[in-house]
Amino acid sequence: MDLHRLIPAAARMVELVGVAILLLGALLALGAFVVRLGRGGPFAAVYDDLRANLGRAILLGLEFLVIADIIGTVAVEPTLANLAVLAVIVAIRTFLSFALELEVTGRWPWQPRSERADATEPREVSR
Repeated sequence: MDLHRLIPAAARMVELVGVAILLLGALLALGAFVVRLGRGGPFAAVYDDLRANLGRAILLGLEFLVIADIIGTVAVEPTLANLAVLAVIVAIRTFLSFALELEVTGRWPWQPRSERADATEPREVSR
């Protein structure tokens, strides 16, 4: 197979995996929410778990989408304009990843684990 056709196809496949992770993660998080709620779990704790699970799914999906963008931009057509667009996309997705990491774990990605509350302990969420 020609390399010029294989690389865009690979980028598209990784992109589809990222979207599938987002959709499947959202469905699984919602399913877990409904099950826990049906078992009589306290709404606030079950809701916090839903948000954390959705955040994890989004984080993983974003990682795959960034990989697809890198493959599609750098390997297919590495012009300065495309690289600038890639830089903006990666910057936005990195910011989203950092914000989601803070939301899910209660710490910034660069903070050591000893400086944060354990992620398994429920956190108080200000509303």
